[in-house]
Amino acid sequence: VLSGCGVYDGTEIHEASAILVHLSRGGAEVQMYAPDVPQMHVIDHSKGQPAEAESRNVLVESARIARGKIANLAKLTTTDHDAVIFPGGFGAAKNLSTFAVDGKDCKVNKEVERVLKDFHKAGKPIGLCCISPVLAAKVLSGAEVTVGHEEEEGGKWPYAGTAGAIKELGGKHCVKETRAVFSLTPFYEAHVDTKNKVVTTPAFMCETELHKIFDGIGAMVKNVLKLTGK
Repeated sequence: VLSGCGVYDGTEIHEASAILVHLSRGGAEVQMYAPDVPQMHVIDHSKGQPAEAESRNVLVESARIARGKIANLAKLTTTDHDAVIFPGGFGAAKNLSTFAVDGKDCKVNKEVERVLKDFHKAGKPIGLCCISPVLAAKVLSGAEVTVGHEEEEGGKWPYAGTAGAIKELGGKHCVKETRAVFSLTPFYEAHVDTKNKVVTTPAFMCETELHKIFDGIGAMVKNVLKLTGK
């Protein structure tokens, strides 16, 4: 489920691409969706500032990432799919919800809320990365998620305050890394809430090397696919 195209006002493109690569490697068939709604605003990514008097549509912008193969989120049902995954990017907090503005008092897009509740009720796994775990924390009371660390640690975790907001939303936050955990087989951390079948990983919540983010997303995708039982 995409939220636009571009980290500051839509889907984080590297995260979306990483998810697609790992899903392809796992043998999954993929359909992409996005809500047919206006973006909260448009950001000039070269300046990091809002582009005044400009508006864009979330579905239309998301089609850029999907190479045109995308459908309205209203058409997404549990009947047709084994799992659902939400990349991060500020679009999750601006277009799929109002978290960027309202924090713990945020509202979630009605179709996003429906999808999360439907997949949860059906016992089908939900994957989220970066900032998007706030959606599960808001909609699925008591869900365990991670956005990484709970302290900024000198700027390594610039969005660490999100962990506190997750707790205020009613979720349980679990501290996780993006680095390799020492073992014979390097493993990049994702958190698996086995009860709710919610799988999360920090991704770009951490200022770290791209390959670590890529591998963390891989751990999330692998666990989502494992939970489908297929």
